[in-house]
Amino acid sequence: MKVVIIGNGISGITAARWIRKLSDHEITVISSETKYFYSRTALMYVYMGHMRAEDTQPYEPWFWSRNRIQLMEDHVETIDFENRELSLKSGKKAPYDKLILALGSKPNKFGWPGQDLKRVGGLYHWQDLENMEAHSAGLSRAVIVGGGLIGIEMAEMFRSRDIPVTMLVREESYWNNVLPPEESQMVSDHIRAHHIDLRLGVNLGEIIGNEQGQAMGVVVKETGERIDCGYVGLTAGVHPNIAFLKDQSLEIQKGILVNNNLETNISGVYAIGDCAQLREPREGRRSIEAVWYTGRMMGEVAAHNICGHVTEYDPGIWFNSAKFLDIEYQVYGTVLAKPPENHVSIFWQHEDNTKSIRLVFDQRTNEILGFNLMGVRFRHELCEKWLKEKTDIEEVLRSLPLANFDPEFSKQYEGELIRIYNAQFGKNITAKHKKRSLDRVLQFLKK
Repeated sequence: MKVVIIGNGISGITAARWIRKLSDHEITVISSETKYFYSRTALMYVYMGHMRAEDTQPYEPWFWSRNRIQLMEDHVETIDFENRELSLKSGKKAPYDKLILALGSKPNKFGWPGQDLKRVGGLYHWQDLENMEAHSAGLSRAVIVGGGLIGIEMAEMFRSRDIPVTMLVREESYWNNVLPPEESQMVSDHIRAHHIDLRLGVNLGEIIGNEQGQAMGVVVKETGERIDCGYVGLTAGVHPNIAFLKDQSLEIQKGILVNNNLETNISGVYAIGDCAQLREPREGRRSIEAVWYTGRMMGEVAAHNICGHVTEYDPGIWFNSAKFLDIEYQVYGTVLAKPPENHVSIFWQHEDNTKSIRLVFDQRTNEILGFNLMGVRFRHELCEKWLKEKTDIEEVLRSLPLANFDPEFSKQYEGELIRIYNAQFGKNITAKHKKRSLDRVLQFLKK
């Protein structure tokens, strides 16, 4: 059986690897971005000089032939679903028996005048990195439009070369549609402390170009202010890369519609990763989630189904991790920027404004709902256990020191959460575990 995978990101390559583990099917991966799979999250470190291009590749070049995975560096222009054949930019045809669409995302553009000028780009593909690199020499200022995790990554990249950065963010506080107010303010303060010109509550009006078709400045919509710059980064979110599939028999809304086995409405065709939209997402999860680990999980599920091992996609509890400059960020479960009345928080923030811990629980049932961490790391396994078992908040607090995953001799702050909880709710609970040795953690997980 011929299996063709369009896209060599984490979703497509995970699918290829698992199909090989489970079968002797013929596997072809097609991508016009790069020849070899690379870690997309490492783009910033190549620009910053911490890694070389080859360091971003998890597998040696010989890996693909040894595992009989054919790589085609080409661009898919059209798909004939009826005859099961792809037409490529090179003029070649690629027939298939099973097809996996792992098409990824593209940066959002909202019709801004000048958005297609040279020296304008996002930060998602290898070509975006090359675009930034090509225009960084002698750059006097960069303007970044949009916030979130990608925007702060791009800002850090430019600042690593001492390039001044202005950020235009439409929210009144950084990423406040995702982060609770205190954490959002902390990140806003931290960005400014790193000498980044953060403009909140403003939008891009237009990008100004020169006679050579290159960006040379932006206009702030609300004030009409012109900011001169030599590069404009567009980081106002992403959308599924599916434009070339519209007006076909494939069912599409925002993404490619799939069932819980990641099958589309066309027999033998699967969609995974950023481009897939679940018809019936699990409770507490979104229909489209452009996150590394969900893409990896989808690749494995699609491979099992193609190889006859019927498997449903279940991403489990929501989690994510990233960093805002040098503040590490982790979230597990449900932590909402605007929570309902029954979602109650216990929140502690360090006086240095770079560390905080938030525990969210249901006031009606006392069950833990979520963890939000800034500058402090908790063990994934423990947070997942508590969330899955709907553990009482007081039991979580008593055992919380075990969750801390910071280096052994670093200071712990879980006792502060207990103190705040006792004061807030008139209780007198104490921690059961004061030491966090690995043996204690493993014993706790076995319970």
